[in-house]
Parts: sequence; C-alpha cells; structure tokens
Amino acid sequence: MPELHLTLYSSSFCGACSSTRATVERVAELVGDRLDWNEVNVADAPDESEASGIVTTPTVVITGADGAELMRASGVPTTPQLLSAVAAALP
Repeated sequence: MPELHLTLYSSSFCGACSSTRATVERVAELVGDRLDWNEVNVADAPDESEASGIVTTPTVVITGADGAELMRASGVPTTPQLLSAVAAALP
C-alpha cells in the first residue's frame, strides 16, 4: 500500500497542467510504490474540486495514507521541488 497519495488538479485549457503532469509522472517513477497519484480535471469533477478548495490549476495535493493533507502547491513544480516535497512528506 502506498504511503502517500498525490492528486493533480488540472483543466483542459491549462498548458501548465501538461508540464506538471510530466513532472508528476517522473517523480512517481522515481519514488516507486511508496506514492500513487491521480489527476482530477476540475471541469469533470467540480464538486470534488470545490470541496478540496481548488481555486487554480495546476494544483498538486499530497496526502498521507490516512487521507490527511500534507502539502499543497499551485503552479508548475520542478522535479527537484516535487521530489523534495514528497521526501518531506514520507513517514
């Protein structure tokens, strides 16, 4: 079971979202099975996005195995930035 979960909130018209997706994919490959991730398109899941307090895309949210939010960032992270955030969030 993964120790962390990452959610990428994106939108179809967001060019920065594709860059963030590529960064998330690279980090997920590097971290392996300690991290799982999914992507939520805010237009396809407006209730979930609103309940999560998403106001801009891209937004990355890292939660622990218990569902507690450990980190949130908007904008396009670099691979080192995202790896650092994941490493800091690991138990």
